[in-house]
Amino acid sequence: MHTLSDLLEAHRSGARALADTVAEVYRRIAARDDPAIFITLRPHADVAAEAQALAARGAAGLPLYGIPIAVKDNIDVAGLPTTAACPAFAYVPEKDATAVARLKAAGALVIGKTNLDQFATGLVGVRSPYGFPKNPFKADLVPGGSSSGSAVAVASGIVPVALGTDTAGSGRVPAMLNNIVGVKPSLGLVPNTGLVPACRSLDCISVFALTVDDAMAVLEVIAGDDADAYSRAMPLAPLAAPPPAPVLGVLRPDQREFFGDPDAAAAYEAALARWRKIGARLVEIDFAPFAETARLLYEGPWVAERWIVAGDLIEYNPAAVHPITRAITEPGGTASAADAFRAMYRLKALRKQVEPTLAAIDAMVLPTAPTAYTVDAVQAEPILLNSRNGTYTNFVNLMDLCGTAVPTTVAVSGVPYGITLLAPAGRDGEVASLARAFMAAGDLTLGATGAPLVAPPLPAPKAELDRLEVCVFGAHLSGMALNADLKAMGGRFVAEAETAPAYRMKLLPGAQPRPGLVRVGAGGAAISGEVWSLPMEGVGRLLATIPAPLGLGQVELADGRRVAGFLAEAGEVAQARDITEFGGFRTFVEHPQAAAV
Repeated sequence: MHTLSDLLEAHRSGARALADTVAEVYRRIAARDDPAIFITLRPHADVAAEAQALAARGAAGLPLYGIPIAVKDNIDVAGLPTTAACPAFAYVPEKDATAVARLKAAGALVIGKTNLDQFATGLVGVRSPYGFPKNPFKADLVPGGSSSGSAVAVASGIVPVALGTDTAGSGRVPAMLNNIVGVKPSLGLVPNTGLVPACRSLDCISVFALTVDDAMAVLEVIAGDDADAYSRAMPLAPLAAPPPAPVLGVLRPDQREFFGDPDAAAAYEAALARWRKIGARLVEIDFAPFAETARLLYEGPWVAERWIVAGDLIEYNPAAVHPITRAITEPGGTASAADAFRAMYRLKALRKQVEPTLAAIDAMVLPTAPTAYTVDAVQAEPILLNSRNGTYTNFVNLMDLCGTAVPTTVAVSGVPYGITLLAPAGRDGEVASLARAFMAAGDLTLGATGAPLVAPPLPAPKAELDRLEVCVFGAHLSGMALNADLKAMGGRFVAEAETAPAYRMKLLPGAQPRPGLVRVGAGGAAISGEVWSLPMEGVGRLLATIPAPLGLGQVELADGRRVAGFLAEAGEVAQARDITEFGGFRTFVEHPQAAAV
């Protein structure tokens, strides 16, 4: 199977014709022989003609030139029915959803509309009158929902990327169960114009892909404000190397729930071990407020949002709606305004409660789902087991978080497991960069294709006119005491750095240990630090927190570049203790026996 990155390079170079890519897609669909993946599949001839016209135009300026893509069937594609997996609800839109229009403008080829849990209500993928896609790892395992068809299409190698949606985990749970990547953007980052809502205030269009790089390539195309009332203008940081010592919030042992699944528990432990191996600092967090928030989703006003979409159909033609979907949705028709306000008040309080937890970490690391269920088990207990699948996903949009789900392992039983990284809205790029590093440190193959992960090199960071790169050397380093303050100012990690051998490092007086770099004419050494990118407003806020004798100046790096950094005047620190021998402040702090000398 070809990743988006591989296909794009081959298309642009002329090594592969767009027509050959399209033909391969349809060969794979035939070989998979699973008619429940797509609700509407475009004829091969139509897509081939579109590819021919695209090839005649050429690849110039098209970031998704000739990339085949599938679209969940609650997202409008002009001229194709939008069913939301309910034939009685179906309509044929005249316009593309904003996200689809942006994909087409970027050169993508829409192959068809994929199956889903009806009205995007479910995390199992088996609530559809169109049947349900077969899980490519185990035929008796649910494919995950609600974005079942999109996830299976990617995992099976039919398309390298697909659009899903995510309200309570629909863009993450299917990613785990199919051993692929699922990016759940910040609410409003991708416009929802042309999306059939499940809960309009919580919905987001998500991306499935074989790699984090591919998912983010699609997200960069579809992100951006528009007329959608819930759309928000927010920056999307590019993929970059993550901080060398990220601080990750993990579940306390007494709050880990896997519903008796030892493989799931072992997969989470293995994921944490991998994080430690690549340098992360793991801190246990209290999951209780997040769990309480998750319970609000089906107890509060958000069920009434589901009723807004399907209520009329349920009232005049109840048989047209899947019985489980109907049972979940019907209580929304009797919800009271008082109950809605009580739930919103509680949500506000819970958000406030977790603010310190989220501010102190780079991301949360949770199991994507606590276990995996068979089709038979879900059909026997359809609501209970579906609810369990949302244990670690239902709170995310209520808490206004973004996330990236990535595979962890495929157990001996054949069941895939995964983790999700979560952080406050607006940090999509940073979370994806962490997820990318985690995948690179593993050895799983891509989806169910058997192909190995070969991540392309990260592009060189682009200079941003409204931001300044600042080299830090003290407690603002990743994982240290003041790093959370740096991130709160809009800081983004760029790279580890080392100065030219022209500096001495002094220990400045005060209750808080901090270093001061002094440039010297002779006898200097290289000092390790980190380069962070800050918005100009954040630079001003940072300056206001830096006491004398430090001031912002130019620091020469080992590669000859000069960046902003905090330096001390030599005369002001002449009597201060010299700690240059440690090579960096982190090493000094982590060796208390040396600090006591």
